Amino acid sequence: MSRAPELVGTLFLGQRKPTQVYGRVFVVSAFGGITNMLLEHKKTGSPGVYARFATDDRGVGWQDALHETSDRMCRIHADILTHDADRERADAFVRDRMEGARACLMDLQRLGSYGHFRIAQQMQTVRELLSGMGEAHSAFVMTLLLQRHKVNARFVDLSGWRDSENPALATRLEQAMAGIDLKTELPIVTGYAQCAEGLMREYDRGYSEVVFANLAAQTRADEAIIHKEFHLSSADPKIVGVENTVKIGRTSYDVADQLSNLGMEAIHPNAARVLRRAEVPLRVKHAFEPQDPGTLIGPEGGEAGRVEMVTGLDVHAFELHEPDMVGVKGYDACALDALTRHKLWIVSKQSNANTITHYLSGSLKSIKRAESEILGRYPNATITARAMSMVSVIGSDLSDVHVLMRGLQALEEAGIKVLAAQQGSRRVEAQFLVARDDLSGAIRSLHDCFVPAAAPAENKAAA
Repeated sequence: MSRAPELVGTLFLGQRKPTQVYGRVFVVSAFGGITNMLLEHKKTGSPGVYARFATDDRGVGWQDALHETSDRMCRIHADILTHDADRERADAFVRDRMEGARACLMDLQRLGSYGHFRIAQQMQTVRELLSGMGEAHSAFVMTLLLQRHKVNARFVDLSGWRDSENPALATRLEQAMAGIDLKTELPIVTGYAQCAEGLMREYDRGYSEVVFANLAAQTRADEAIIHKEFHLSSADPKIVGVENTVKIGRTSYDVADQLSNLGMEAIHPNAARVLRRAEVPLRVKHAFEPQDPGTLIGPEGGEAGRVEMVTGLDVHAFELHEPDMVGVKGYDACALDALTRHKLWIVSKQSNANTITHYLSGSLKSIKRAESEILGRYPNATITARAMSMVSVIGSDLSDVHVLMRGLQALEEAGIKVLAAQQGSRRVEAQFLVARDDLSGAIRSLHDCFVPAAAPAENKAAA
């Protein structure tokens, strides 16, 4: 979204005739970095407006953060909008939203000064309020930009700003789209929707894709398209080299689920579920290469016997060993309860007669808290948490690829020690656990083993 002017010449207009511009609905995310400033940094955890208010609701740090975010928003749209009148409208839009949020938080501060009120009960509402401001800003600015290019764009605000109602998501979408003529109007829709379900509470940062999927299903779209800055390719070009990557081209929702599980942002699992049930095919395209068909994700999937992606992530192997668990129920449930309570993502798991190993993505602090909780119930158990990396080889149907055998051989030839390996009976993914320092090397070795070298033109497209 931060490259909005380029998108006008490619994604929104390009070589289309005037009548071909319409018949589409765009769901937009916030400009780069804005949601991090409003909430907290997604990767580093650096506090934004919400995090500062949550930790010190009586201080002024959150007001400074709100002011910084407002300035950043105005600088972004000042670079995008070339007409002074458009800039003035965008400035006024940001002022209205920011002053409204400031007044709301200050009211909460005053309420919190009385012992009868607990601000903690309202913090999820505050998070919902702040999270939608970035998408509302980008959608409004994009609408102004398109209107300046003589496009009949329409700003569709799902954020519920100053709305006293709290409808279900389906109702919010239906009300917003009512009266819009898709033949003559181009809706620019906020990626956040205020609704009774509470999208931030349910999906956290994945809410924009959930809104996108539900809108595609509700409007019975011919196709749902996610536009990214890159193609969905066989591996990270930074690891294996641009010249070695291959655009996937076609895959299944099953593969998309595996990618989501590994933190690959192809599509949120719930969004994929909505599209799959509505029988709406999903396409992932390069936003700046509109003529390329991208990668189609649908029920048919990719061709059998083909590895589509090699990827990986850092995990902790959380191993619960208890000789007394043989033949006794409850150990697994206890571990799952503790890991869930401490918000640890379970990427995968293994178990045998007396040992259960969960491969986790999360902070070491949370892992230690889960460990203490489980040991409190099973004091004779031994729990270890080892830092590892998981490398996954993924494809729509790997039945005849012999991934485990060939993968182990490739890693051995590369001098990489495999700490554990497994493959499920559905033959969609094989997982190799290696030392943290071997993550990139393992991805390169497995990619060289399973993905044929691409032609130069294909390499360029997948970069």
